[in-house]
Amino acid sequence: MITGVTEPTDLPVLAFADQAALETWLEEHHATAPGLYVKIAKKGTGVPSVDWAGMVEVLLCFGWIDGRANRIDDSWYVQRITPRRPRSVWSLKNVQTATRLIEEGRMRPAGRAAVEAAKADGRWDRAYAGPATITVPEDLAAALDAAPVARTAFEALTSGERYSVLWRVQTAATPATRARRIAAAVQELTERAGRLSR
Repeated sequence: MITGVTEPTDLPVLAFADQAALETWLEEHHATAPGLYVKIAKKGTGVPSVDWAGMVEVLLCFGWIDGRANRIDDSWYVQRITPRRPRSVWSLKNVQTATRLIEEGRMRPAGRAAVEAAKADGRWDRAYAGPATITVPEDLAAALDAAPVARTAFEALTSGERYSVLWRVQTAATPATRARRIAAAVQELTERAGRLSR
């Protein structure tokens, strides 16, 4: 183990040899546990371990979601998992995975309830694209075109900074919130350009 790196202590840390082992744990604890860190062996270690993609499938089936991952050492990392909060946003990738799990008959009642709640309040339709597939929406593009200084600043952003702007716009719950976020982004980009030109 690398010196100074420790496992988290705010929630239990458990390793699961495969999807079935994690599924068994969630069958018993999904309705009562506040969360967990799943200890996942890195590829190439030869240690039997649920992998990230398999873990996410099981989580979605039970209405849970993955959070931040932390490296433990050269062989392990831990992934925080928790029950999905009532208003948490959905990624497009998780929407697609959940849809497939429903079609395959793998979705459990708690997972189906999380999907139905998201469909009922519009979060399902507002699912955000990931960094590799997100695009600039027309309304943001028009606002940037109307503010050339902001457009130039936007184009100079790193991919992570650009994704942050796009994510804030895409996850807005109402048209009014979306318009405010676009206006704020244009303002922030204009101010950023001004600071950089000094």
